[in-house]
Amino acid sequence: MTTPTPDPAPGTGVPTAPLAATQAAPDVLTPDVVIVGAGPAGLTAAAELAPHLRGGVLVLDREPSAGGIPRHSDHTGYGVRDLKRCVTGPAYARTLVGRAQLAGATIRTEATVTGWAGDRSLDVTTPQGRVRVDARAVLLATGARERPRSARLIPGDRPAGVYTTGQLQNLVHLHHREVGRRAVVVGAELVSWSAVLTLREAGCRTELMTTAYPTPDSYAAFHLPGRALLGVPVATGTRVTRIIGHGRLRAVEIEEIATGLRRTVACDTLILTGDWIPDHELARSAGLDIDPGTKGPLVDTALRTSRSGVFAAGNLLHPVDTADIAALDGRHAARQVRLWLDGLVPAAVTVPIVADEPFRWVAPGLLRVGDPAPPRGRLLLWTDRLVRAPRVTVRQGSRVLNRRMVPWPASPGRVFRVPWNLLRGIDPKNGPVRIGL
Repeated sequence: MTTPTPDPAPGTGVPTAPLAATQAAPDVLTPDVVIVGAGPAGLTAAAELAPHLRGGVLVLDREPSAGGIPRHSDHTGYGVRDLKRCVTGPAYARTLVGRAQLAGATIRTEATVTGWAGDRSLDVTTPQGRVRVDARAVLLATGARERPRSARLIPGDRPAGVYTTGQLQNLVHLHHREVGRRAVVVGAELVSWSAVLTLREAGCRTELMTTAYPTPDSYAAFHLPGRALLGVPVATGTRVTRIIGHGRLRAVEIEEIATGLRRTVACDTLILTGDWIPDHELARSAGLDIDPGTKGPLVDTALRTSRSGVFAAGNLLHPVDTADIAALDGRHAARQVRLWLDGLVPAAVTVPIVADEPFRWVAPGLLRVGDPAPPRGRLLLWTDRLVRAPRVTVRQGSRVLNRRMVPWPASPGRVFRVPWNLLRGIDPKNGPVRIGL
C-alpha cells in the first residue's frame, strides 16, 4: 500500500504535508515560556530567559506600549537596585524593553489574555484576532493597581477630577492633558509623593496630603523634603468622608479620626494613592491558590504557584514594592523557570509561612525543603501599625525559633523586610511558621 503524495502548495510546485505533521495551526503560538505582563518583573525575566531557550520567550501585555507603570512615571528614582543607577521612569522602561528585545524575547502589546485553554495554555485577544499560546511554562507578572474611588466607598457626589495615581500619570505624561489647579492627595506613601511630583509638573498645587495612619507612610527621606521643599502639608490621622461637586470637583470633607471633627478643603482634583490590590484575575480564573493576605497567588520561595509550570513574580505577589524589587523578582523567577524546564522536581512537602499581627501579609508564603532563599534573601511583610523598634519573632508551634531586633521601623504604607535566615531551624513536620513582632 502506498502513501498518498500531498498536493503541491499553490504556485510553488512543492508538496505540502498535513499541517499537524509540520507545524501548529496559524492561530497557535508555542514558545518555551510565555510571560503575562511587560512591566519590570516580566521584562527582566524575559531578558534572563531568552538567550537560553531555543523555543523562545513571548511577553504579552494589554497596554499599547511595554514598560509597565514606570513608562508614565516621569521622575527619577528608578533602577537603583537592578540597574545600579538612578534614572527616570520612562528611561527605566525603555532600558528594560531594550534588554528583553536584545536578548531575543518577543513582546506583543495590545494582547489581552482572556482566559486559560489548558494548564499552560492561554487564550489571547489581539487587534489581529484571537490567538492561543501553548507554552512549556507560564510566568504571571501582571502587577498591582490602586483601588479606585468606588472600591474605597467614599460617599458624596460623582464629579470629574477624581483619579488614581496611575490615571493621573497616564493623563499627564502620556496624553499631555491638563488636570486641575488645587489638589488633595489621599495617602502618604511613596506613590503619593510620586503623584505630588506629577501634579506639580501639570501646574497643579497639592493643598493637602491626608492619611489615616498616625504618621506619614513614606520614608522620612521623602516626606520631610516633600513638606519643606514642595510645601505640602500632611494631615495624619485623617480621612476623606465626602466628595463635593456637581460636574466638577470643588471640595472634599476631611475628618479627624480621633475626634470626629470635620472640615472642608477646597480643591478641583482628588488623587487616590496606594491601597493596592494585585491584578489577580488571571490567577483566580486558573484556580491557583490565593494568599488571603496579599490577595495574589500563593507562591514558595522559588516563586512557583500551586499549578505545575506556572510561576508568578513582582507586585502581583507583594502589592506593592518598588519597580526595581519587582525586576529582581523577575530575575529570580527566570532562574527557577529554567530549572523547572530542565526537569527539576520540587519537594512535595510545603511549610506555610504565616503573618501574625500587626502584619497583614508575608511573601513568599510557602517554604519547601531544598528550595532557594527568596529574592534578595528577604521576606517581605506589610504592617498595619507603626513599630519604631521592632523585634521580629519566628515561631513554629509552641517553639520560638528566632527572635531578633531589626534596625529599621515597621511602618504602614511600605514593605518591611526581614532576613531570610530568621527561618533557620524549621522542622517541615511541625506545621506552619508564624512571623510576628
